[in-house]
Formats: sequence, structure tokens, C-alpha cells
Amino acid sequence: MTTQYRHAEVLDGTQNMRVQHDMTVTVTNGRIISISGDTPSPVQTGVRTVDLAGRFLLPGLINMHVHLPGSGIPKKSAYPKPDTIRSLMRFPPARAAFRNACARYAKTELLSGVTTIRTVGGLGNIDSSIRDRIACGKTTGPRMLVSDHAVSVPHGHMAGVLAYEAETPGDVRRFIRETAAHKPDLIKLMITGGVLDASVKGEPGVMRMSPDLVKAGCEEAHALGLHVAAHVESSEGVRAALENGVDTIEHGAFLSEDLVALFKKTHAADICTLSPAYPLAKLPVSLTHVSSTVLFNAQVVLDGIIDAAQKCLANGIPVGLGTDTACPFVTHYDMWRELVYFVKATGVTPAFALYTATLGNAKIANISDETGSVEQGKSADFLITDTNPLEDLRALSTPYMVVMNGRLFRHPKVKKSHFVARQLDSLL
Repeated sequence: MTTQYRHAEVLDGTQNMRVQHDMTVTVTNGRIISISGDTPSPVQTGVRTVDLAGRFLLPGLINMHVHLPGSGIPKKSAYPKPDTIRSLMRFPPARAAFRNACARYAKTELLSGVTTIRTVGGLGNIDSSIRDRIACGKTTGPRMLVSDHAVSVPHGHMAGVLAYEAETPGDVRRFIRETAAHKPDLIKLMITGGVLDASVKGEPGVMRMSPDLVKAGCEEAHALGLHVAAHVESSEGVRAALENGVDTIEHGAFLSEDLVALFKKTHAADICTLSPAYPLAKLPVSLTHVSSTVLFNAQVVLDGIIDAAQKCLANGIPVGLGTDTACPFVTHYDMWRELVYFVKATGVTPAFALYTATLGNAKIANISDETGSVEQGKSADFLITDTNPLEDLRALSTPYMVVMNGRLFRHPKVKKSHFVARQLDSLL
């Protein structure tokens, strides 16, 4: 099937993008074969035409930091303990329920305009199984780059829930080899603690994984041809990660001049995740139900993420964007908010934020030959909006249409939490 998207206002996703008016984008077998401003020829037999009537066609968004096992809707109840998760994962009906829920959340990402997700910590090999089912057409979802189960340490971040618990370098290597059996696209290490698991004010990024374990993980992953992403929320953690081979710093922290130099030396990238920190730091505790320690640490992490992104941008270090779904108040349909926060926190233009969430993210993920921009030869991954997102990024929140590898989803609908939306709208 050949499809022509006519009368489109095209934003191609490149860094200096500007609106290309009244364009025709022709797609065959899921690939873009031409982008033309010429008057299209009469409709031919076997060619489907989609008249966009002046709507805006741009690359599908890429979310670089997703956890599928959760909706992001905040809960007052405690999250399941590691022993509970392990028991459920050994029970086939429960494992199937987890897989089905994760698949639904992946589809939600797609229908919200995110045509590629990068998962960085999941339940066993559920993420890779969903990726494979999408790839062979057995289920609907976005392109997925997956890490499957991450590697942490005892009492470390997400230990026993979304990550193995390694005590020695040998454990780290073994866990990575076990993960590699399911052909993940990357490996995730949990180097520091996080906001919700810190017990002391001012220590949300306390070191959990020792440098020798980080080194073992990077060596093993790189030997298998896999990049390494690392959860890091302190300057000490950034240093340990970069000195021992990590490819992407997830979240970030305050950067000194020597840490900036380390970024440049190692060619690492910073993945900015503002979506979970803003609500925990800025919303009233009567809504978030967090302790004074979490409130304090959320602000520390927020300030550190912003500092890292600003300094990386100022020094030509690649910065990507991800939401860290499913942290509290971070849903699978709100990637557009991450772009708004990015503009607010760093002062970049909406055009640069859109570039970062499309072609910029694709370059960091090493998939820019396949997706990330509206260019001839690439996958037809589109987000189509009624109004110009360069004038107001909120245009991204209600897609008119989503196209994934040529497959068209008209007027996509996802179930949203009005409570979450009301609270987050107050932060814009």
C-alpha cells in the first residue's frame, strides 16, 4: 500500500527545523519515499490519500526512559515488596497478567504519539517478549529498545523488583549474560539510590554500586555489543559511571568542570528526566503524600538534573529526554510534558526541545538511520497535530493522528487521569 499525506505542514525533526508548507509525504511499505512541495499528481489506483488540510506532520516522539510495569497514577498504598514480586513472577497467571499490563502501557505510549520507547528496567524478560511480539505483528505497540531486568545491588535502587541484586563483579557479569540470552538492546545499571528509597535528607543519590561492579558491568556489556545506561543521581555517581564505561547517564546531578570533561572524553550522553522530580518537589504534600525527606530530596534531584542538562547543553554534550514513567504522577501518555519542562528548566526553544525528543534521541539511541526525522528512506513514524507545536508544545498532548512504520491510527484515544492532569497542569 502506498499512502500520500497531502497538504501537510511538515516539521522534519532536524535541529534547525522550520515549517515546510503544503507538503505531500508519500509512504510505501512503511518507508518514506518522497517529500514534495509540488502539486501532487491525480490519485492513482492503489494509492490511499490522507488530506491533512494544513495539519502539522512531525516525527513520532522517542521516550528514552520508560519503565513499563506501572501506570504512573499515584497510590497511597505501599508498592509491592521484592519477595512479593519474585513470588508472583514464578506464578504463570501472574506473569501473564504483568505482561498484558506492560503491553497495554506500551500501546498507550504509541497512541499518545511516542513511536519509540527505550525501557530501562523491567520485570524479567517481559519487555523483550513484548518487543518481539510487536516486531512480528502479534500485538500493537511502538518500536522498543529494551534492557529487561536491570542490575542493582542488595538494598540498591529497585533491587529485587526491576533489578538483580549483585554482590560481586562475578555476579554482575553473570546477570548480564543471563539478560543477554533474551537479546536486549542495552543493559541498565542502578549505581546510586533514588528519591523514594533515600533515608537521609540530602542523599537521594548515595552510592550503592561500587566502581568495581560498574566496571565489570560495562566490560561485560560492551563485550556483548551492548551499551550501558545507568541510574545516577549524585555527582559521585556520575564520576563512578563515566570513569568505568557507562554510555548514558540517566537523570543526572550537579556537574563540576572535571565531570563535564569526563563526559566529553567518554562521549557519553545525559538523559534528562524532569517529569518525576517536578511533581514530587513542587506539588503540595497533601497530594503527593510524601515525607519531608522525600520532598527535600526531590528538590535536590530536580536541581541536579537541571544543572546537568544545562551544562551538557552549554558544552556540546548530547542531551536526551525521557519521562521515567511509571514514577508517581508520570503516566505513559505525557511525554509532551517532558518537553515543556525541558524548555522551562533550560531555556531552550520549543523547536530544540522537539528536536531533542525526536532526532536528538534517535542519535543517542543509535537509530537515527531508521527514525527520528521526516526524511526520505526512513520509517514512516509520524505524530500529526491540529496546531503548530513550535508555537505551543501542548499541541502534542492530543494527536490528530499517529503513524507507526506506515500503520495509521486515526484520532487515537487513551484513558487519562483527570486528577493527575489537574495537578500537573498547575506546574506548566
